[in-house]
Amino acid sequence: MLRDTYQLRRNLVVGGSVFLLLFVVIAPFYWIFTASIKAPEEIIAQTPTLFPQSFTLTHYDKLLASSDFPQYLVNSVAVAALTMAITVVLSTMAAYSLYRLRFPGRDFLFKIILVTYVFPGILLLIPLYEMMSRLGLIDSLWALVFINVTFAAPFAVWLLQAFFRAIPYELEEAAALDGAGRVRILLTIMLPLALPGVTSIAIYAFITSWTEYMFASVLILSDATRTLPVGLAGIVGQYQVDWGLLLAGATVTTIPVLILFALFGRNFVEGLTAGAVK
Repeated sequence: MLRDTYQLRRNLVVGGSVFLLLFVVIAPFYWIFTASIKAPEEIIAQTPTLFPQSFTLTHYDKLLASSDFPQYLVNSVAVAALTMAITVVLSTMAAYSLYRLRFPGRDFLFKIILVTYVFPGILLLIPLYEMMSRLGLIDSLWALVFINVTFAAPFAVWLLQAFFRAIPYELEEAAALDGAGRVRILLTIMLPLALPGVTSIAIYAFITSWTEYMFASVLILSDATRTLPVGLAGIVGQYQVDWGLLLAGATVTTIPVLILFALFGRNFVEGLTAGAVK
């Protein structure tokens, strides 16, 4: 009887904790979405409403038809997709070289990769701005791609090391005896076995690029090359804010991330968990 009571209390505590966590995570998304379909008068009303008392798509129509938001969306998708692709390619090759091949200076290179996270990104703002200026990449989306890859790749290489180290060397030796080269071994053996890790770094690179604001606000000058974080910040005026337009933009901005996690969220969690314990 005492054991059953303890188990019941434990289940109640765990269930309540999970419910509280879900509420903290889901509540902001629910509030943003429901507010985006409210009439302007209801959005700014002194008494907030948990459930919309009005319904309108005017904010979305204004967002997509009367603003530069579609261009911001295209720019962000391009930057995030390129960042994800380049990060995956570079990180897999670098991780395979560092953790599966033997060459002088390998340990030193690994330490250099970890050192990159010692310095906050804001300290590199001026040097990177000067570098991009000399390369003629100011007000170019490629500048954001290069910077996002620079910050995402070190973590991606570190995460993949756990997966590559867990793969037996005998598999590579058997493939080499069959005549497979390094590239073929990487593509046909290493990557399939390390797929959860590759998925994790792909999602990480995409989200890092999708939400990056600091460098995008400094390196991008024209409206035609703005990304979503900078574009949404421009909606907030000095004296007034179009809350309906801002909330509609925030809702549309979160949709790609939610879709990405809905499709590959399990692989992302498995990759992070496996990388932590291997």
